Amino acid sequence: MYRAPVDEISHTLKTVAGLRKALEDGRFGDLGEDLVDAILTEAGRFASDEIAPLNEIGDTEGAVLEDGEVTTPKGWRKLYRDWIEGGWNGLTGPEEYGGQGLPTLLSVAALEMWNSGALAFGIGPTLTMGAVEAIEKHATDELKAKYLEKLVIGDWMGTMNLTEPQAGSDLNALKTRAEPVGDGTYRIFGQKIYITYGEHDFTDNIIHLVLARLPDAPAGTRGISLFLVPKFHVGDDGSLGERNDVFCSGLEHKLGIHASPTCTMIYGDGKFGDEPGAIGWLIGEENKGLACMFTMMNNARLAVGMQGVAIAETATQKALAYAKERTQGRAPGHTGEDMSPIIEHPDVARMLMTMKALTQGARAICYSCAEALDMARVSEGEEAKAWSERASLITPIAKAFSTDIGMEVASLGVQVHGGMGFIEETGAARLLRDARIAPIYEGTNGIQAIDLVMRKLPLSGGETVTKLVADFRADAEAARASNAPEFEGVAKRLDAAIADLEGATAYLQKAIAEGRQTDALSGATPYLRLFGLTATAAMLARGALADMDAPEAGGRAALARFAALNLAPETTGLLAGIVTGASSLEAAKSALAS
Repeated sequence: MYRAPVDEISHTLKTVAGLRKALEDGRFGDLGEDLVDAILTEAGRFASDEIAPLNEIGDTEGAVLEDGEVTTPKGWRKLYRDWIEGGWNGLTGPEEYGGQGLPTLLSVAALEMWNSGALAFGIGPTLTMGAVEAIEKHATDELKAKYLEKLVIGDWMGTMNLTEPQAGSDLNALKTRAEPVGDGTYRIFGQKIYITYGEHDFTDNIIHLVLARLPDAPAGTRGISLFLVPKFHVGDDGSLGERNDVFCSGLEHKLGIHASPTCTMIYGDGKFGDEPGAIGWLIGEENKGLACMFTMMNNARLAVGMQGVAIAETATQKALAYAKERTQGRAPGHTGEDMSPIIEHPDVARMLMTMKALTQGARAICYSCAEALDMARVSEGEEAKAWSERASLITPIAKAFSTDIGMEVASLGVQVHGGMGFIEETGAARLLRDARIAPIYEGTNGIQAIDLVMRKLPLSGGETVTKLVADFRADAEAARASNAPEFEGVAKRLDAAIADLEGATAYLQKAIAEGRQTDALSGATPYLRLFGLTATAAMLARGALADMDAPEAGGRAALARFAALNLAPETTGLLAGIVTGASSLEAAKSALAS
């Protein structure tokens, strides 16, 4: 059973992601470590004791659609009500609308725990939080007054409606239309697919954020607008009125996250209301909806990265517990006639250490992204710009690297279990099934890699990435200066990984400058992994060096050394593929077409 790793989460927040220094500097008002620790402890308790026990029920029962209404698995509706009564939905929400206004760092830490308990549960509130941010930043005061408080406290949930049958990653093909009524409202017509929690029984109203085109909109993404479309109309006094003309026509039968209803939504076919058309209100400016939606998307991408961390943490805990109990064969040095616990076999220990190192590395990357978002919010001028650009740079790495390792670690977890991992009884297979969606949604990981290389490396003329790599260099120097035997070989291996990252960065920047787009795009995915592995090795060293007198210091140092000496060497091969791989890929494409 999952137990929230509160101490490790707290350590990473405070020493790797810089929360302790930010608190000491008064960046977050009167927030102190005592309150941070209390929040993390209670979040960990709720995730471990309330959410995790319902995960198996959610997977086996799943969400059910009948007559347009979705019923979630037994106990899940009460779980959600208990969760919002604890104030968790409003953790980082604006205080003027009932939120607590706490840092994003605390939000992502809590998100990790919710999703470790049950990924299918944690997905839903993620979208509500994104809707809150989009409405707060872009909607009119009237819409804020009517909808924000209910969303912030969790009485209502929000959704994000982008995808259509013909328009997945390429929103140029989007066809849903919005027709102005003349009174400030619009009638929405169209179909949206893969809408997470588009219909459910958690709340009595659902607020959909929907991308659609106006009649005179320009072609492509320049002609997309964003609309707020409630399931039920809301009166001026906040009471619910008539049903809007939107409904769920089907649920997807998915590989995993069965308890999360993934809906096909129909807007404006006349099922509800006096005439066809779901009534919606414009958010932001006409034809500028994609910019508004990306406020929500960027929030969601970091949250999805946390889902990768969450699955990896649960898979690691499960595999470690099994490896301590399962006996097979005799490990080197084993005495006696009985069999050894498989954790004593070097190859199993290697898998477990790989799982732990990748999980902790991805956690550190995601928390560092949250740190940059927080610091950009509380800073001004050039400092705010620098932090904002750092957040932009890290976001695709946080989303893609973390969800890739979520899959990798969950797969290793099945391997540690052996044959018992391939059957459903142990739950290891469920984690692998659940993890598979995360590299796909909120922008597939290939798109994240393209974003990193084509849009984020050029930020501030390359200065943004240079400064982040300089931080990694400082981590290597700190490991060298420590002279601690626990860090033998770490600085040297970190130096090599950082040199590989710098070499790959320079190559891709030159390819972009020279217009060699194919070369840059071909190297994007291996470059993102190279970046993630280097960051993992550097940040694990940073965290291990931070509290050398702590009881856990020896374990953290051992993990950092393992990552540097066993995982970081992969960067050399990745660099070679980035620099020389494009021509072979182009030559091979013709074979794919034949």
